[in-house]
Amino acid sequence: MDNDTQGKVRLELLQAALDQIDQGFTVFDAGLEMIGWNERFFELLEFPKNLAKTGTHFSEFMRYNALRGEYGDGDVELLVKERVERAARFTPHEFERRRPTGEVLLVRGTPLPGGGFVTTYTDVTSDRERQAQLESAVAIRTKALSESEAKLRLITDTVPALIAYIDRSRIYRFANRRYAEFFGYEVTTIVGQRVEDVFDVDVMQTVAPHIDTALNGETTSYEYRRQESSGTVSDISSTLVPDLGDDGLVHGCFVMALDVTERKVQDAALRQAQKMEAVGRLTGGLAHDFNNLLTVIIGNLRGLEERSRADPMVAEYIRPAIHAAERGSELTNRLLSFAREKPLKAERVDVESIIADISRLLRRSLPSSIEVTTCIKGLPPAVHVDANQLENALLNLALNARDAIDGAGRITFYVFEEEASPGPPDTLDAAPKRVCIEVRDTGCGIKEEVLPHLFDPFFTTKEFGTGSGLGLSMVYGFAQQSDGEIRVSSAPGEGTRVCLFLPASTAPPPPPKPKETVTNDRRTVASASRGGLVLLVEDDEAVRKVVRGQFLSLGYKVLEAENSADALTLVDATEEIRFLISDIVMPGQMDGLALADEAKFRAPGLGIALITGFSSDLADGEVKDCPFPVLSKPFTTEALRSVMDRLETGS
Repeated sequence: MDNDTQGKVRLELLQAALDQIDQGFTVFDAGLEMIGWNERFFELLEFPKNLAKTGTHFSEFMRYNALRGEYGDGDVELLVKERVERAARFTPHEFERRRPTGEVLLVRGTPLPGGGFVTTYTDVTSDRERQAQLESAVAIRTKALSESEAKLRLITDTVPALIAYIDRSRIYRFANRRYAEFFGYEVTTIVGQRVEDVFDVDVMQTVAPHIDTALNGETTSYEYRRQESSGTVSDISSTLVPDLGDDGLVHGCFVMALDVTERKVQDAALRQAQKMEAVGRLTGGLAHDFNNLLTVIIGNLRGLEERSRADPMVAEYIRPAIHAAERGSELTNRLLSFAREKPLKAERVDVESIIADISRLLRRSLPSSIEVTTCIKGLPPAVHVDANQLENALLNLALNARDAIDGAGRITFYVFEEEASPGPPDTLDAAPKRVCIEVRDTGCGIKEEVLPHLFDPFFTTKEFGTGSGLGLSMVYGFAQQSDGEIRVSSAPGEGTRVCLFLPASTAPPPPPKPKETVTNDRRTVASASRGGLVLLVEDDEAVRKVVRGQFLSLGYKVLEAENSADALTLVDATEEIRFLISDIVMPGQMDGLALADEAKFRAPGLGIALITGFSSDLADGEVKDCPFPVLSKPFTTEALRSVMDRLETGS
């Protein structure tokens, strides 16, 4: 077989192999006529197959797109002319375009010497939508029907893939620019090198068996990890395709490799997020059940405390029990914060003010050997978060930093505003800005094996009894629920950096709320006198009994219902009912929120409040706009009194 025939066979084999890569590809010459393409190009852009021929002019593709509305309104020929003139400049270009069908395509064009250009089209829709799995598989399919090997090199050097050819003696006969540079060679110097001289010894142990497989006539895929001289570690996914001649012999193999390092990072991040989501659901459910139990325990203990004030011996047993139950309530609230089940009251918060308050508190409480500093880059930013939760999160991070410092050290709050990333090129939108609040310390650092578990509930490296293991879990939940992010970087002996990314706020302070008008409905709650009939709706009999006792102690009369249907029947039949207090999670088809809306429709003057042990009973948007006060279980009689005062005054 002569060299020309052998070269053609190799080109056809390379084309067939490149056709396995999920990426479109075209080559236009200096006259803007198509001389190379692949099937994926026509699949991605949904062009008719009658255009898939050598000599089709660039304008035909532009006209087809314009006619089907790809470029918006306007004169079709003018739209085509603009794009043809732009292409004729043969300048490098890279942009993303959202098609009317919703797909996002990454288009990258590279000019060729003497005119013409090669263009790749990559569907990055899933990457942009989920931001969890980054598909790094990029390569180029080419069909250079009558091109020389020199033209083939020009094309392969433009694709973001590592491409090479190895003969039966395991000697490189071809390598594109990316492949050569990845291994520290020039294109001209890697040719003629033996494979074992190019690969490190440890990597060669992984690669050698697969080369044997390919040279025996079988396609094989594998992955390996290589550390570069700079210390950077890269994960490479490689496929070897045997070069079979007409005589049935294997003359060598084609190598196509992709850098999948970033994809692996994204995969690991996705697995971590899924794990945290599962743990969050579990902890949220447990917290809900515990809150119901604690409501009964605390309510009965407080009732017993009221009735035994004259007996100090009894009170001596009751007070520690109440204190322990309240600590249990605090624990469930932390669990709900981690599980993102506790509603947040987002508002404009001045970061500088929050950090100044925390810094003052730390300087008073920390030993003089630990320095607390603040660095705010640029103008003091504001964030859109729950102020109390932000303060708790930063205090948790600062106390962790304190515990990591043995003797003298420094804790630094470093604040800067992250630049907004640009939106798609055909829009004026940009991604919203974020503020990074970074807490740095010069402490002992964190071991690598500990880092993946930092946000797990109850995970702690502190001595038994000195930490609950919920501090960072709470911060993680707060960041996620605030549409933010938390990152940790640390190494033993190098201190720790915890970066809390939160959405920036540019909104002015909210104006004062106007006073609400009071209805003249005879059920109106704007009465100066306390008391009246309360309809208590709760399916848990033990909880209902405790809350009933709290209402009686405040001077109210109480009617009880254990489901929404019974409650609506009582609302219709009993005009003396002034207040409706309902649990959110209710049996049947109507939950507490739907019951409240329906009851308010039937009796506009009815005062309504909701109680819950599981804050996700309200969706995020409903928490913000919920027109009714919400009490979280377990709650004290004073907390109940405060809500009833609001209902009494109509505030």
